[in-house]
Amino acid sequence: MSNSFKTFLKHTAKDFHNQSVNPPIVRASTIIFKSMQDIRKTQDKAKKNPTGGHFDYGRQGTSTTHILQQILSKLEESYFTFLTPTGFGAVFLAIFSVTRPGDEIIAADPVYSPTRLLTQDFLKEFNIKTTFYDPHDLKTLEKAITTKTKLIFVENPGSNTFDFQDLGKIVSIAKKHKILTAIDNTWGTPYFLKPIKLGFDMAIVSATKYYSGHSDVMGGSLAVNKKVFPKVKATERVTGLRLGPDDAYLITRGLRTLDVRLDRHRENAKKVAEFLSKFKNIKLLYPYKKDSYNFRMWKKYYSGASGLMGLRIKAKSEKAVVKFVNNLKLFGHGYSWGGFESLALHQNVREQGNRSYLKLAKNEYIVRLHIGLEDPADLIADIKQALKSLK
Repeated sequence: MSNSFKTFLKHTAKDFHNQSVNPPIVRASTIIFKSMQDIRKTQDKAKKNPTGGHFDYGRQGTSTTHILQQILSKLEESYFTFLTPTGFGAVFLAIFSVTRPGDEIIAADPVYSPTRLLTQDFLKEFNIKTTFYDPHDLKTLEKAITTKTKLIFVENPGSNTFDFQDLGKIVSIAKKHKILTAIDNTWGTPYFLKPIKLGFDMAIVSATKYYSGHSDVMGGSLAVNKKVFPKVKATERVTGLRLGPDDAYLITRGLRTLDVRLDRHRENAKKVAEFLSKFKNIKLLYPYKKDSYNFRMWKKYYSGASGLMGLRIKAKSEKAVVKFVNNLKLFGHGYSWGGFESLALHQNVREQGNRSYLKLAKNEYIVRLHIGLEDPADLIADIKQALKSLK
């Protein structure tokens, strides 16, 4: 019997051996065997079935991490899913697995700022060139392709400005030129979008965010197809980018309620978006306006929207915008998102990696809101009182 996504999350990873609904936390640096022959047998099994969870050393994982990999591979509909200590670790692993000195990368202009720093600056030292494309004009992507291009890196929606792209067209362009693709799918998760099924070679999710859901763990996942699996496997082995069992357990626990939480985040965000859409000095960066390009591209590929949104605010000064953020009482002020709580940040995108295509007027500013699981009426009342700072 084939169960739905929601049912699968509730019933997966039960440990009938220990009569527990949750898997045990297995911590091990040394994996012990009865004999040298047993070690060799395990190593032979790992060669024949590299996704089967056959370990001879703790850095490769334990049953706790293997269970999480199985769950995520099922959700992603991927060949395999690698686990990293942070979400950005998954970005690093994806890029370094498929690029070498002399190669070129094409990346979406509004990528996460650490991703921008990695591709724009750090990779130069390895003689790897990065060109950025306009997410609203894919001709800029096609024009950037050369015989050295090995990877197209997408973040959807774009960080801070929430640009939704024509993902199917990007995949088609990549396949036409035999270029690999990776996408940061942290905003949607495989609950709302399955990139591997769509044709991407690699799909990244920061497990720190919605997978965990409780702001108490760091982690990342990199789902891959069979084509790139050997490259990523080899790179993971030499870099040692592995998630520990305690973090894997917490992420597995969080996944049980992923659908319930995301449905609530979506409902709350929709109500907040409806309220904010009434203000002329605020351009809402969220898929709510049906006649917009953003909405059409979101609707084309996603089955839902999460709780993270941006506000493009017109104000007399940056000081007024900061005051608005500071006056929010129910919104915490801190980095990350995806937990149960609401968060607010003023994002100075002018200082984040010199965006190539973003154009903000002198009196325009970006604020990022994560709409949590609180009563939406309370969140709206809080935003309403804080907006007085912008008058």
